Amino acid sequence: MPLLELDGLSRRFGALLAVDTVDLRVETGEIRAIIGPNGAGKSTLFNLITSVVKPTAGRVRFANEDITGLPVQEVAQKGIARTFQLCHLFPALSARENVRIAAQARDQGRWRFFGGDAVLRRSAEQADAALQRLGLERHADALAGTLGHGDQRLLEVAMALAQRPRLLLLDEPTQGLSVKETDHTVDILKSMLADRDLSMILVEHDMEVVFRLADFVTVLHRGRVLADGPPAVVKESAQVRSAYLGEFA
Repeated sequence: MPLLELDGLSRRFGALLAVDTVDLRVETGEIRAIIGPNGAGKSTLFNLITSVVKPTAGRVRFANEDITGLPVQEVAQKGIARTFQLCHLFPALSARENVRIAAQARDQGRWRFFGGDAVLRRSAEQADAALQRLGLERHADALAGTLGHGDQRLLEVAMALAQRPRLLLLDEPTQGLSVKETDHTVDILKSMLADRDLSMILVEHDMEVVFRLADFVTVLHRGRVLADGPPAVVKESAQVRSAYLGEFA
């Protein structure tokens, strides 16, 4: 049973069909990349999966449950977390506090009148574990706004990870990074995903990053799936090479 199933998923904004009847399956433990040019519908697809926008047509199923159009917070509680193209951090708070707040948002006991100390303790433990998994424990007490751009990107991943998701959506995690920072980020992500207890969908323009991380690649063009398969197969597609991969291929 796939962890995530998209069936005929579409989204229209007036005359623009941003996502056009997309079918997609993501298995447990799978790392899938979504690639395509600007305007291909990649971020809109993420917004549909996380219910930030509602589909014009089609369904989203997660863990064999129809989650189409649920409120955003309910989708997150089901076990889907994401990052964004631009970092969403609290710059005046420490790295640990940023991650702790994210962990607390998922805690089922956060609204109970009693037991607040237990919630704080659990969220702090989850924050420290997430920071360690992303190699950020040395920055735990530093203000988020003082971290380098690469570490800020990883901090946002740690915030998503602290929510204990089953599916993690990363939107351009290496955007704006230097070559050295990109290599470091990819190494950290590979290590984080090594035990395959987490599935991931990655939107990324850097094809070297895609081919280093992804088990499968889905190519979007004008909102539709142009190609889908293992990286080597997608890379050898003449149509994909011409349209998207260029000199890298």
